[in-house]
Amino acid sequence: MKIIKDYNENELIDVIEITAANYIEDYSIKIYFNDGSDKLVDFKPFLTKSLHPSISKYLDIALFSRFEIINGNLNWNDYDLIFPIHDLYEGVIR
Repeated sequence: MKIIKDYNENELIDVIEITAANYIEDYSIKIYFNDGSDKLVDFKPFLTKSLHPSISKYLDIALFSRFEIINGNLNWNDYDLIFPIHDLYEGVIR
């Protein structure tokens, strides 16, 4: 999922994508976007709330820290875990 950002009449429409991401510590990832912004996103509340084993398995730090950027989004284990760009851009995982 990609966000299309609307600008004023004199600016172009831009598609928001992740350009880089760095695992920081615990369950936090610093995410850099193609518009120059960045967010530090804490995934821990989401992961600890989940009762589903396919999500809670990412409480294993070794597994959680092995993400990739694919098509401008964070991706774990071939789309096993992925989040909407909008949530990542806002810095809040729902």
